[in-house]
Amino acid sequence: MKTFTLDSVTWLPRPIDEVFAFFADAHNLGAITPPWMHFETVTPGPIVMKAGTRFEHRLRVKGIPIRWESEITAWEPPRRFVDEQRSGPYRKWVHEHRFVAREGGTDVSDHVEYAVTGGAAVNALLVAPDLRKIFEYRRKTLLARFPAPEVR
Repeated sequence: MKTFTLDSVTWLPRPIDEVFAFFADAHNLGAITPPWMHFETVTPGPIVMKAGTRFEHRLRVKGIPIRWESEITAWEPPRRFVDEQRSGPYRKWVHEHRFVAREGGTDVSDHVEYAVTGGAAVNALLVAPDLRKIFEYRRKTLLARFPAPEVR
């Protein structure tokens, strides 16, 4: 199975504990996902995040309704966590989130390893461009959500 990767880093001018707390709530994922995906976490809250926690989402990919089940496979607050697809649109999806305090703020790093049906051609033509758009939307939304604190 051919796998692909996506990497993204966004620096937010907020403390690591504040940023990690936002990501620790699975229901916040919808807030940083583009509206055209109609993303919704359907597992009722509160979801207690820890290794082994599973939760389910509904979304649309190119207009097609999808159910996606994720499992937290690593949970190391406030430094990192990993979610893996257990069922959904990918043949494989492993998403590592890292948080590093730097220069009065937090680097939020994403490393995704994924595989798609159809291999490299489907990835290059359909999947990778959409993933870049999704992560760019996420970056812009996070920057707006976590502005620099006002100086008094």
